[in-house]
Amino acid sequence: MSHIDRRTFIRRSIQTAVATAAVGALPSLDLLALPVHAAVSPPLAVRKGSDIALLVRQTITALGGMQAFVSPGEVVVVKPNIGWDRSVELAANTHPEVVKTLVLLCLEVGAKQVRIFDRTCNDERRCYAQSGIRAAVETIKSDRVSLEYMDRRAYQELEIRGGRAFDRWEFYQPVLEADRLINVPVAKHHSISRLTLGMKNLMGVIGGNRGRMHSNIAEALTDVSSVIHCDLTVIDATRILVANGPQGGRTEDVRNTQTLIASPDIVAADAYATTLFDLKPEDVSTIVAAAKRGLGVMDLKQVRMV
Repeated sequence: MSHIDRRTFIRRSIQTAVATAAVGALPSLDLLALPVHAAVSPPLAVRKGSDIALLVRQTITALGGMQAFVSPGEVVVVKPNIGWDRSVELAANTHPEVVKTLVLLCLEVGAKQVRIFDRTCNDERRCYAQSGIRAAVETIKSDRVSLEYMDRRAYQELEIRGGRAFDRWEFYQPVLEADRLINVPVAKHHSISRLTLGMKNLMGVIGGNRGRMHSNIAEALTDVSSVIHCDLTVIDATRILVANGPQGGRTEDVRNTQTLIASPDIVAADAYATTLFDLKPEDVSTIVAAAKRGLGVMDLKQVRMV
C-alpha cells in the first residue's frame, strides 16, 4: 500500500471507532482485520555482518532505503523488544545498536517524530537501562526522538471482528495513530509459542491480561496482527537465544548469527527467521495461522529475495 493510502486508512478507522464509541457502542476495527497486508511476492532482505550499524543500513538499503517506508513529516513508532531485565549479550532484548540505527535512518529521511516503547515484563526502568537501549537512544540527542514508558491510560478496548481467539482486546492508541510502525523483535526461543519473532513482539503494544493469550497463542497473535499493521518488520538475529526463552539468562544459550532480516511482510520475515533455529515455517503455529488468514506469505519460495 502507498503511504497516503495507509495513513488515510488508519485515520478513518480511528475516527470511525471514536464516533461509534460516542454513541455508546464498542468501537470496531473490523476494516483493519481485512487481509490487506499480504503481497503476492513480498520482498525480503537478509544480510550478515559483524558491524551492526552497517548491517542495518545495508539491509534497509536492499529494500529501497528507509524512504520506501517513511516520508518526511511522519510520526514513526519503532517497537523493539525491551521486555526483560537482561543485558545485551543474553539476547533477551533487541540489540540497542539495531534500534539506534533504525531511528537514525528515520530521522535522515525526515521523520517528524520517532517514538520508542515496549510494554515490559520486568520493571520498565530496569529493562530500558539493562537492555542498553536507553543509553543508545540518548546518544542520538534529538528532540524528535523519545524513549517512552507506556501510558496505562492510553489503551482502548476495540472489537476484532473475525477474531478467532478473541473478539475484542485493548490496543495502545499511539501505535494505531502513528503514521508508521517499524517492528523490531529479537529472534529467540519461547517456551509457549516456540519462537518469539515479529508477530509475538506485537504483544508489547496491547493491554489487558496477556497471559490469557497463551491458551490459543497462534490464533491470538494472528488476531492482534490483523489489527496492528507493521509497515516494516526488522528481525534482530545478530545473536539469537536458542533455549530457555523468552527471558534466558545464560550465555550458553546464545548463538552468534550476525544476521538481520527485514520485510514489509511480517509473516515472510518470521518464516525466514525459523530457518536460523533449524526449523521450517510450518513448525511454528503462529506463522501457519497468519498465512491461512491472508496476513502474509509463509512459503519462502514465493518471497522475493533482495
